Amino acid sequence: MANELALKYGCNPNQKPSRIFNADGELPVEVVNGRPGYINFMDAFNSWQLVKELKEATGLPAAASFKHVSPAGAAVGLPLTDTLKKIYFVEGMELSPIACAYARARGADRMSSYGDWIALSDTCDKATAAIIAKEVSDGVIAPDYTEEALEILRGKRKGGYNVIKIDPNYVPREIERKDVFGITFEQGRNNMKITKDLLENIVTENKNMTEEAKIDLMIALITLKYTQSNSVCYVKDGQAIGIGAGQQSRVHCTRLAGNKADFWWLRQHEKTLNLPFRKDIRRADRDNTIDVYISDDYMDVLADGIWEQFFDVKPEPLTREEKRAWLDQMSGVALGSDAFFPFGDNIERAKRSGVQFIAQPGGSIRDDNVIDTCNKYNMVMAFNGVRLFHH
Repeated sequence: MANELALKYGCNPNQKPSRIFNADGELPVEVVNGRPGYINFMDAFNSWQLVKELKEATGLPAAASFKHVSPAGAAVGLPLTDTLKKIYFVEGMELSPIACAYARARGADRMSSYGDWIALSDTCDKATAAIIAKEVSDGVIAPDYTEEALEILRGKRKGGYNVIKIDPNYVPREIERKDVFGITFEQGRNNMKITKDLLENIVTENKNMTEEAKIDLMIALITLKYTQSNSVCYVKDGQAIGIGAGQQSRVHCTRLAGNKADFWWLRQHEKTLNLPFRKDIRRADRDNTIDVYISDDYMDVLADGIWEQFFDVKPEPLTREEKRAWLDQMSGVALGSDAFFPFGDNIERAKRSGVQFIAQPGGSIRDDNVIDTCNKYNMVMAFNGVRLFHH
């Protein structure tokens, strides 16, 4: 391994020269295949930290799907139901624990994950590589790869697919620096460990925090630690199902992430699962069409006759009443926030997406209002006292 690597260009083609380097010694990464760029490495290093911490916190293999230095999805390697296998397009495939983790991470928000960067906490095996081979993505970072996995990955993108191997024992320096407008910023690394201990200060009347909820809240908080702020994260059954990143208003984060969580759940509705797609429709077009079908714009699309491009027969619409009835069945969702909720409107929106468990720092002058809103819906909320801004 060398101590520097020249890159084609920076964030944009006009930003030259560009490189990554380690002033303290060798780089902890090896480019096994392809030629990763500046943004690829930004995604790779942020996503690797996320999955490494998820594995340490839960003891389960973890995966993340990254786009533009924020996760589109993150998950641990729990088994998939038959319904999830169908909506994640992995029916009939071999599914190892790390493959399950990536299928979940990729499947949470498939539109945002299109062209993603992948991070795996464990060795990339043949089963995981087979899923990656089917999807449009930029590259993958993992501590190792089996020979069978490498053979599959090297055949992707006409042999140019980006594959990075990272030293799992690498420990970065304690001080971080970056330049902005010619000025160097310096700060200590955010080494805050996300553990169940952060969830002990339960401030609501309902204090029944289940073990499953604690795991989901840890997943939410670790995901937020590597998501551009402001950010909130909805998690259910070991996977992020909605991430709202980089919004100026927290309630906009809550709405954005909640809408993504709703779409994830609506994809599992019987009508959505049985849409009569034409056999020649590509997976990406199918994903986009499903989102249109679920959205409130679908009736306009039907009126325009565009359905004939995608379906053998005109599908029955999923009415607003049907959607609301289905969404009302979603429950047990965990919600994490990287900073305090300033108003109870965030809780009102979260309730519509089945949120039952919440972790947030607390510290707002309106904490009482937020707590009262949680109590109104019998939610469980913990003040963890930790802000997780990431910029």
